[in-house]
Amino acid sequence: MRRKALICLTTLVAVAAGLAPAAASGGAVAAGSHAVTLKNRLFHPGTLSIKRGESVTWLWRDGSTEHNVTFHGFHSRTMAGGSYTVRFLDRGTFSYRCTIHAAEGMRGRIVVH
Repeated sequence: MRRKALICLTTLVAVAAGLAPAAASGGAVAAGSHAVTLKNRLFHPGTLSIKRGESVTWLWRDGSTEHNVTFHGFHSRTMAGGSYTVRFLDRGTFSYRCTIHAAEGMRGRIVVH
């Protein structure tokens, strides 16, 4: 029950920030969706422009190196493989980072039009 409450709280924080988590895993990127690859301790591309309502899927492709995606009080799970998808509901610029490798420059941003 405690885990369910934590998931609900995380979802509320994301929605309040203009974000909606769509899935925590899976590899497919649907129409109206975009991909950011985590590889060589960088986000590729570093800046991505999308339309309001579209999704971004972060794809972990850095072998056994663990990463996460953190922005606006929202924190993905730390993992060495898989993917994470967020739907952006509001316009604006959303800067994000990997908290493990931020000092090494592992930062990116999503610009929502």
